[in-house]
Amino acid sequence: MLGAGPSSLYAHIVNKDDIDDLLVGRLYSEIVLPEPDPARWQEQIRDVYTQIRDQYLKYPGISRAVLGTVPTNLVTLKVREGLLAILLAGGVEPRTAAWALDALSLYVSAYALERSLVQQRRKDPDQEWVVGREELLHRFAALPADAFPHTRHHAAELTSGTGDDRFGFTLGLIMANLA
Repeated sequence: MLGAGPSSLYAHIVNKDDIDDLLVGRLYSEIVLPEPDPARWQEQIRDVYTQIRDQYLKYPGISRAVLGTVPTNLVTLKVREGLLAILLAGGVEPRTAAWALDALSLYVSAYALERSLVQQRRKDPDQEWVVGREELLHRFAALPADAFPHTRHHAAELTSGTGDDRFGFTLGLIMANLA
């Protein structure tokens, strides 16, 4: 992925964290940043984070590296700079924008990590969850009604939507509170 052999790689890195930073930088080099547009800033943020999510999902486990490192790679920092520019163009206050970047990045990394862990555990590769929706509905229906009245009653809502639906919802939820 990095285009280097082990001996040449050791001349440029200090430890595993450096390798992780290089790998993440390589993935971020595929991200297309738009010119910040104040009228479309939320759509632009959603698009860039969707690209990042898709890169993480191509390489299951990379999100674990992302969660464990502080980005210092120039490519990674350039994407973060672009995201910050979009938020600022949208009128988001600088400190709020900085903290929003942390929250959005953490969510996207955690989402991708969860998806990669589910992928490892599930038996059917076409199934989105470890336990199928019908099985989950059955399990919720079997819960004691007196202890779990809301879960039983709203089981369909609790299990509705795809991962992509929920991803978009959560990004929208975070961004709606930034305006």
